[in-house]
Amino acid sequence: MGEGLASDGARAPGQARGAALRELAWLFLRLGTTAFGGPAAHVAMMEDEVVRRRGWMTREDFLDLYGATNLIPGPSSTELAIHIGHRQAGWAGLLVAGSCFIFPAALITLGFAWGYVRFGAVPEMSALLYGVKPVIIAVVVQALFGLGRAGLRSTPSLVLAALCAGAILLGVHELAVLAGAGALAVAHRLAAGRSAGPSAGAAAAVPLAGGAAVPLAGGAAATAAVASAPFGLLPLFLFFLKVGSVLFGSGYVLLAFLRADLVERYRWMTEAQLLDAVAVGQVTPGPVFTTATFIGYLLGGIPGALVATAGIFVPAFFFVALSGPLIPRLRRSAVASAFLDGVNAASLALMAVVSYRLARAAVVDWLTAALALLAALLLVRYRVSSLWLIVAGAALGIASVHL
Repeated sequence: MGEGLASDGARAPGQARGAALRELAWLFLRLGTTAFGGPAAHVAMMEDEVVRRRGWMTREDFLDLYGATNLIPGPSSTELAIHIGHRQAGWAGLLVAGSCFIFPAALITLGFAWGYVRFGAVPEMSALLYGVKPVIIAVVVQALFGLGRAGLRSTPSLVLAALCAGAILLGVHELAVLAGAGALAVAHRLAAGRSAGPSAGAAAAVPLAGGAAVPLAGGAAATAAVASAPFGLLPLFLFFLKVGSVLFGSGYVLLAFLRADLVERYRWMTEAQLLDAVAVGQVTPGPVFTTATFIGYLLGGIPGALVATAGIFVPAFFFVALSGPLIPRLRRSAVASAFLDGVNAASLALMAVVSYRLARAAVVDWLTAALALLAALLLVRYRVSSLWLIVAGAALGIASVHL
């Protein structure tokens, strides 16, 4: 299990716990600086570091944590980092892992925002991303293969994942697919005549599956409060607190959510500024939600960047703190365990669909195809760190422009 906490959450004493916190800090500072490619890529890189290299948990445990993040609002990859920190080093680990994953990404985004205000444009990163994206695809596919072997070990689970992938491709909302997959898995478990477990076990699934109900109601009230207020740091904080509390789908649905309020309702910024802000969140490493940092700086300078970043990420820590202790309980109930298995299958389907869409945009010619294949070979056969592959891909992308 490595240094830190055992799987049952028991605290490591003294120096071992300090060492676990230092290793968590270093790992997530590095990932926050180098994890390009959005949530699917972040999950793949975390699996590589946490499961394959450090052995902190099994693929099954990792997949349970990832499935749980998809059932609560907020940035899924950031919440996964927070879950990992909590599993390794308790509440201190929760804070350290999440903060260290967010901080470098927010700092990089802040630098882009400063340059944008000073020079009036977003810096060009197409050459760098030309080489990085194919490597990211290889990293994600390698992680999908490993997680799929752990989470899709039966014919029904494979069929369920295929159905979920088809539904997502047809445009069904991600949360509906996740909930439906959980319900189908429970129905299959009951129909197969296995033990349904105590009724309390089924109820234990409800806080995760319905966790958005209270925040959604609060979000509506927050919207009314902010809509009637002029711009200020408090309204800015409350707006991004609402976003972090109710937004499902991670950064991929962030644009539409922000546009409705920031551009059309409050008129705090133009549509062109919002598009630039979301673009920066997509091309910089770490959480896509650092778009809030960019917007906060445009609207209120350094204080605006700080309150916007805090507002959008604070709910992630709160939801993980609430849902994390429930995951082991779900596994002890036959019905709740079946629900989580279904959610895991749907999560893998979601990750596969996102990867397919990313691959279509990343592999555009023979050079990117060769780079993706070479990265996959080095990952699988020689276990080369994804960090060095990303650095090499970035260098090749930049060099290709000058050849």
